[in-house]
Amino acid sequence: MIGKLTGTLLEKNPPEVLLDCQGVGYEVLVPMSTFYHLPGVGERVSLLTQFIVREDAQLLYGFATMTERAAFRELIKVAGVGPRTALSVLSGLSVAELAQAIAQQEPGRLVKVPGIGKKTAERLLLELKGKLAPDLGLAPAQARSDAHTDILQALLALGYNDKEANAALKALPPEVGVSEGIKLALKTLA
Repeated sequence: MIGKLTGTLLEKNPPEVLLDCQGVGYEVLVPMSTFYHLPGVGERVSLLTQFIVREDAQLLYGFATMTERAAFRELIKVAGVGPRTALSVLSGLSVAELAQAIAQQEPGRLVKVPGIGKKTAERLLLELKGKLAPDLGLAPAQARSDAHTDILQALLALGYNDKEANAALKALPPEVGVSEGIKLALKTLA
């Protein structure tokens, strides 16, 4: 219904902004990625929006880019993920980071977002697979092989953090098998 708003920024109270559009003030909820790129109070701004109607409220969500809005729309289609959770995901991860986590099937990156548990992260990975990466130009070749994904999961299960596990993966040959890859990665981490 309301796809875009252009007006004067009156207030900035994260995650909400107040936008004056020719005398009408719109309260718009924005992810932190958009919030950080907003101009100062009193300046003009344009936001792409998503209008959500609930039984008890009518809410307007704003985004700086089309990819953010598209990611938000995909997120709210996932069972158990409402607009607030989707906003939280986009505040904790950029769209590129989210698409990369989905393409590489990394639940550990999603669990770090407040409000996202292990089950929700796994559901997001399953239901969004192939839906965000094409929009961002991430070719399938850029996604890790299944073996590398399995190796990463094994390292995370053993208690290594994302940074350590990814560093160990970079040192592996591209066509390594899972068991050999885990051994080599553990040697690298030792």
